[in-house]
Amino acid sequence: MIAKLAWKNIWFKPLNTILSILLLTASVAIITVLILVEKQFEEKYQSNLDGVDLVLGAQGSPLQLVLSSVYHVDDPTGNISYDSAKVWMQHPYVKKAIPLAFGDNYLGYKIVGTTTDYLEKYQAKFADGKPFDKNFEVVVGSDVAEKLNLKMGDTFKGTHGSAAEGEVHEHGEYKVVGILSKTGKVLDNLILSNIPSVWQMHHEEPLAEEEHIHTDSCHHDHDHEGMTIDEPGMEVTAVLIEFRNKMGVMLWPRLIAQNTKMQAALPTYQMNRLFDLFGVGINALKYLAFGIMLISGISIFIALFTTLKERKAEFALLRVNGAKRYQLLIVVLLESMLLCVVGYLFGTLLGRAGLVLLSKASESDFKLGFNPLEIIWEKESWLFGLTLLVGLLAALIPAVKAYTLNISKTLSNA
Repeated sequence: MIAKLAWKNIWFKPLNTILSILLLTASVAIITVLILVEKQFEEKYQSNLDGVDLVLGAQGSPLQLVLSSVYHVDDPTGNISYDSAKVWMQHPYVKKAIPLAFGDNYLGYKIVGTTTDYLEKYQAKFADGKPFDKNFEVVVGSDVAEKLNLKMGDTFKGTHGSAAEGEVHEHGEYKVVGILSKTGKVLDNLILSNIPSVWQMHHEEPLAEEEHIHTDSCHHDHDHEGMTIDEPGMEVTAVLIEFRNKMGVMLWPRLIAQNTKMQAALPTYQMNRLFDLFGVGINALKYLAFGIMLISGISIFIALFTTLKERKAEFALLRVNGAKRYQLLIVVLLESMLLCVVGYLFGTLLGRAGLVLLSKASESDFKLGFNPLEIIWEKESWLFGLTLLVGLLAALIPAVKAYTLNISKTLSNA
């Protein structure tokens, strides 16, 4: 009965009610998006760092080197000599070294030349097919296969550079020999081949003109007999290194900078710097959302306080008809709580709808998606509690006023 009365009372002035709900909805939606993005962003980026202590690459921005080589969301700093890189890859400190070579894409998805160690690093499992073995054989990530509708045995030609609308290579055709199961990591958005495939695709001498008139099977046979991983004088884009001894993490950046034309970037350090910068923007938006929530609390307080004056006679009649003081107090508190619950529910729904739009944009630009259906119980429960607290504080003075209402004075002045 009390809840039903409180629900009817909050619509006594619908415009005030709608304004309060809109303000609460906006603040909860912003905070919900930030909670989900922050957690999923860090999880996705941290999970891809497993087994990578150092990235060896061309001189330039170390953050750019890490983003391009570990996360594949930026252009590389350049190429390095594979012969020079092998000297460091074979160092006793090194547990595993995974070379990467890229420069092409297919419809916006990066084609990466590497070794099967790269698949093992992410503990990749095959939904169909097998690892690449010969030149121009490729393994595609689950998202690539799904979005480009690639199937086993399909063939395609790469496009030079990172832009989907770049120049298409007329010689050399990739063949899908494996499709990976979803990993939730960067692997899902990559097309993987061996490194000689990338070298051969960018070799100065294209296939002879007469080779273009061969059948597909002849064409692939020729490619399979092309360059090998031991080809002298070739280049790679970067090397992902995992150390046996963590002394390499401390010593190598300085040693490589002093003794080579390469650089050694520490991905953990660079990503921590990025998260610090990212955190500044997150905190600024949180402060904005808390400010909006504070304004919504003030709006609820003003609405309850002004309507209380207009409903004094109604409350006095309720007391005359047997209502207790505490029941009037509960009615006012419930009005505020109901507003907050409605605002919270609408806010969480709006926030997740916004995350869907954000996910589509980030998938297009960075191949990074977010899950709007995830519920982070600890933080979202805390947000719900905070929303109710705002409502409680906003209703406290009007509720006390209702509790201390003087029946005889109110009725005599009515």
